[in-house]
Amino acid sequence: MKNQCKCVIYDIQPFQGLKSLQTDMGKMGTPLLLLFTFLASAYCNSVPEINMNTVNVREDLQKGAFAFQIIASDPDGDILTYDIRGTDSSFFNVNKNTGAVTINNLLDRETKPLLNIDAVVNDGVYADVIKVIYIIVDDANDNAPVFHGLPYNVEVLENVAVNSTLFRANATDKDIGTASNVFYKIDEVVPNDVANLFSISATTGIVVLDGTLNYTEQSPFYQILINASDGGGELNGTHVVQSTSAYAFITVKDVPDINPQFLNLPNFIGVEENSDVGKSVFAVKARDPDTGVNDKIRYSIENTNAPDLFQIDENTGVISVKTQIDREELLDIDATVVLNIKASETNLNVDGVIASTVLDLTITIGDQNDNGPEFYECEGETCTKKNSFTGNVDEHSSAGLAVAELNIGVKDPDQRENSRFNLELDGPDKDAFSVSPSSGLGESSVQVTIKDPTAVDYEKKKVMSVQIIAKDASKDFTSTASVTININDVNDNFPKFPKEVYNEAVDEHCEDGTFVATITATDADALDDGKITYRLMPESMQQYFDVYPNGTVYVKNGRLLDRESINSYSPTLQALDSVNQTGSTVVMIEIKDINDQTPEMNREVYEAYVKENSNFELQIKAIDNDEPKTPNSEIQYRIENSLFSSNFIIDPDSGLLKNNGQLDREAMDPLLNGVIELIVVASDMGTPSLSSSANVTINIEDVNDNSPQFLEPVPKSFHVKESERGILVGSLLAHDADQTDFNNRIIFSITEGSFGSFILYSEALSEGYRGNITVDPAVELDYESDRKSYDLTVEAADLGQNRVTIKVEVIVDDVNDTPPVFPSDMTLRVNENSILPVPLDTIKGEDVDTKHILEYELISSECQCNGTVGLCPEEWFKVERNGNVMAINSYDIDYEKCDKVFLNAMVVDLLTEKGENSSIGTVTINIVDINDNAPEFVVMQDFYVVVIDKVEQGTSVARVYAKDRDTEPDNRKTTFTVTKVVFVGSEGNSTDVLVLTADTPAQEDAEGIFSTHIRSQMNMDSNKKGKFMVEVQASNPDGLNSTSVVELLTVDRSYRVSLRFNAPVSEVNENLHKIRNILTSATKATVEFFNVFSETGAQRSEETTILEAYFVFRNGTALDYDAVTSILNSEEVYREFGYQLVELGFTGISTTITDTTEVKTEVFIMIGLMAALAIVLVVTTTSLVCIRRNYKRKLKAAKAMNSAATVVIQNQKSGPVVPGTNKYTKEGANPVLNMNIDTATDLGFDEDGSSADRESLNSLDYNIDMTMTEKDTMPMMAIQEEEEEDDERSESPYIEPLGAALAQREKRRGADSLTFANPSIDTTDL
Repeated sequence: MKNQCKCVIYDIQPFQGLKSLQTDMGKMGTPLLLLFTFLASAYCNSVPEINMNTVNVREDLQKGAFAFQIIASDPDGDILTYDIRGTDSSFFNVNKNTGAVTINNLLDRETKPLLNIDAVVNDGVYADVIKVIYIIVDDANDNAPVFHGLPYNVEVLENVAVNSTLFRANATDKDIGTASNVFYKIDEVVPNDVANLFSISATTGIVVLDGTLNYTEQSPFYQILINASDGGGELNGTHVVQSTSAYAFITVKDVPDINPQFLNLPNFIGVEENSDVGKSVFAVKARDPDTGVNDKIRYSIENTNAPDLFQIDENTGVISVKTQIDREELLDIDATVVLNIKASETNLNVDGVIASTVLDLTITIGDQNDNGPEFYECEGETCTKKNSFTGNVDEHSSAGLAVAELNIGVKDPDQRENSRFNLELDGPDKDAFSVSPSSGLGESSVQVTIKDPTAVDYEKKKVMSVQIIAKDASKDFTSTASVTININDVNDNFPKFPKEVYNEAVDEHCEDGTFVATITATDADALDDGKITYRLMPESMQQYFDVYPNGTVYVKNGRLLDRESINSYSPTLQALDSVNQTGSTVVMIEIKDINDQTPEMNREVYEAYVKENSNFELQIKAIDNDEPKTPNSEIQYRIENSLFSSNFIIDPDSGLLKNNGQLDREAMDPLLNGVIELIVVASDMGTPSLSSSANVTINIEDVNDNSPQFLEPVPKSFHVKESERGILVGSLLAHDADQTDFNNRIIFSITEGSFGSFILYSEALSEGYRGNITVDPAVELDYESDRKSYDLTVEAADLGQNRVTIKVEVIVDDVNDTPPVFPSDMTLRVNENSILPVPLDTIKGEDVDTKHILEYELISSECQCNGTVGLCPEEWFKVERNGNVMAINSYDIDYEKCDKVFLNAMVVDLLTEKGENSSIGTVTINIVDINDNAPEFVVMQDFYVVVIDKVEQGTSVARVYAKDRDTEPDNRKTTFTVTKVVFVGSEGNSTDVLVLTADTPAQEDAEGIFSTHIRSQMNMDSNKKGKFMVEVQASNPDGLNSTSVVELLTVDRSYRVSLRFNAPVSEVNENLHKIRNILTSATKATVEFFNVFSETGAQRSEETTILEAYFVFRNGTALDYDAVTSILNSEEVYREFGYQLVELGFTGISTTITDTTEVKTEVFIMIGLMAALAIVLVVTTTSLVCIRRNYKRKLKAAKAMNSAATVVIQNQKSGPVVPGTNKYTKEGANPVLNMNIDTATDLGFDEDGSSADRESLNSLDYNIDMTMTEKDTMPMMAIQEEEEEDDERSESPYIEPLGAALAQREKRRGADSLTFANPSIDTTDL
């Protein structure tokens, strides 16, 4: 816009000064005055200019956020004011003075990517300067991906190949750029043990099978949670990734791929032999493990080791006996029949074959007792039936000896107890023999044994005979076998000695061949005369003794006879006849003793220990193995002469060695180390006498029987400087006369006067021990302490507690070496934001040195802020050299910033000579909170949406939050008060109505935020349209407060939508949760149910329920009847949610609002009176109308058709309305006019489709069935445009057809649309 100028002429009145100037200047005064007046009264002013065309604004800016700046300039520098106008100005607010534009309503790029406003600038001189500014809405990642094609229900064969594609998930994101990219992943698979069974392409959404499915062993159903996330983008200043989840359901279909499985086939069953043919043995059961297929199973016997014994039913699997069974004929197969049972499916499997399974069933044939025992003769494995046998036995054989050469066996082919049999003997010689065993089971070998040996005598009877009888134990089966026994002649007499025991004696170590004794035996058999031989037993005895053929016993090896080893022998002397029959006797030979054993000491060396000054005893022991209690074994003891033999004596008989006098270790040569050596001799009393000796070593142990003694005079005192750790103070010498190191070791110690400051070390020297007194290395002597000298008691003691003491004085010399001490636990309290004393306090350190100068220095300061200790944001305090703690006035001390300060300071002694000259400490300053902050409101949401219909007394309509920065509970406790409520109507009018209140007391959460509910004090008018502006005040106990305005957007009853359900009220109430979820998903709005009731007055075959609801958005807007109808009738919504609503009984929508009120008796009376009056008027009016209609029907129809031809109805194609119907003159409509009907407006009803309980859909006046002739006589009802007042629908009056047509034509000229309605049709019918 180019600059423009405007001239302004001002009327200036001259004043007295100008008149004086004119008088003074004479003639020149008038022209100058005119020139001055002209210049002062005219000037040129320029028009402001807006210097911008477009601007970019992010859609995620919050309400009140800065959007952009209107850039305008004025060449004259005039102050500009700003404003915005236009279609999209409602999205913004502008600061009138600065031109800063802020967000008023949230932006949405996906809904409106380009906005335009009229920027208005005024300089106070010219009219408004207006320029269109285009606002490009920049995208923010405020949309999550949306899935399409839901639900994902897939059926998959269980044998589908791995890596097969199952389905594709498809989701899109309305955002642009990277935020519109969609990436997929699987969040969860149920059951969760197969998480790796499926995978999804991150970019295409294709779901692939990664493993094998199995209908039987795995799950037949899978639920997959698919996550679709976008590429991420900025939202509210933060990088955000939006995501959405959807479920996919995979159903696995079973295929026949598993062979049949037997369910109850055991390994063994049993059946008795001789069972009836056809008897059921076992019922085999098998199943098809493909449970989703469950094919029929057929049974057969594939093979068996005993054909034709059993059979199986093909369909039932019952196994039965086919032919007679004899177990004994099946013994070659152990009476066990094996059947190969086959279970086959009826239909082909996935491989094109009949699936089958074969298992073995073993049938054990049970035995019956139908056989008796029989006798057999067996040679190897071959057995032959036989009833006569022959054997032999020696005469007088022992009882129990079996008859030889008999091979008899008995066998009963039956089984178990059926095969049990008993055996017994009969015949002439049955008493001399017995049969073994006496009973048996199944099969057994049989022996005939001697029962009476005396009866079996060759000299009496050379041949004997018996019969063996075998009897079945449970049935009358018997068999007999004859046995002939030949008796053998034998030598049956034994040699005998006169005595059973002979006692003899011989010297040990005697000569070989020494005679012992002659012993002989006799034999009664004449054949054995002169044929008896002798031998000594056992054979081991023959190394010592032997026997000559005549029975003389002699010493064979005298050298081996040692009485000390074996003092007697008892060999057995045997006599053998010609057949080696043996008789025996025992020869007891005693070995006599001779002196051949030398006494033996128990030890070669005896070693003993004895303490000096003690009695000593040592038992010396020797043994002599010669015969006890004889001179050969009697022992005498003695000590051989030596250096110390006189100091000891020994008992000659017992060998007890004792000391003879006092034993003193100190009297011995120290080089001997206390050891005494003796030799003890032991001799026997035999002839000749034998002896042996042993060395005895006696160790005289030193006893601590001497006390230590100091060797030199003791100094009276030692001097030592303070602060010298470990320094030597002085030494002491002492000696102990005991010989051993243990007893003469001297330990020095300070028993008194040290007070833990000195240590005394012992040191070994050649002449004794030295004790070194030193200062404890861990201690520094302090002259400044109370102890400037120490009187020590020093003790010298050996390990035996023998001791001697002396007194030693130690004098401490002074050194300046003590650091100052910083005071501990110094804590101050300082009120925040207050006038503080000067100084706050003074640090007072301590120094025990007699001369010291102390100064103080601040090292660092730390603050505790928000519970964390760290560097201080501001230096609030300082420490001066004299120790004064001062506040720095240039900063305000604020408890809300930091509640505690730690001053780390140091105190320094300037005169310290040695060691540390300083110490460090901390001064803690606690900041005391005072109530200096008012509560601040925390905005959780910009406004609240209230459904007025649902607000009753006590209903919570909003919630406010506030936080007080003070920390003390008493300071930050917050209360809320509603101070003002203004209702702003939809027309802009406002009213003060204090209908809301705040709860008390307020609630505090864990973060210290107080909150309260704003509640209604009464039931609200449901027709209110507008918003409540609620002013709430938050106060703390000291009266500090702040206010905030809460905006409550109302949703009035005009947005109430009635949903019709062809279902009882109870059923609709049960399904409310499902209905709300479906409607919320379909409309994207929050669904609030208001009322559920049964429709009254409707003549229906089933109960109709009305569900009244509100569809509200969080921004305060709501869906009305038209919006809900449009959404639910859209093809996309109906395809996804329509069938779900229909399943719940949903039939349609209407705006009819029915208020259920209490009906009183007076109301019924009024209704009755009005109904009576209405009947009279209806009867009169109907009579007149009927008469008139009969004569003028055709004229009305013709006129109405001509008039309706000019009517244009919204959403209808051209064509007149057919009088008396709700159809148009299109093809397929009224055949009289032969005009087309717009398919978009055709409701799909047919006149021929009426039923007993359905209203006429083509009549515009009566809800009755009628003939075409009757319809032609019916008047046409023209329905005026629907208007709502007080939420009730007014009835349409009756209008003559021609008048209605003309009236509609006139309406069309001044209205955009015309609506027809039929009171007999409602949304339930739709």
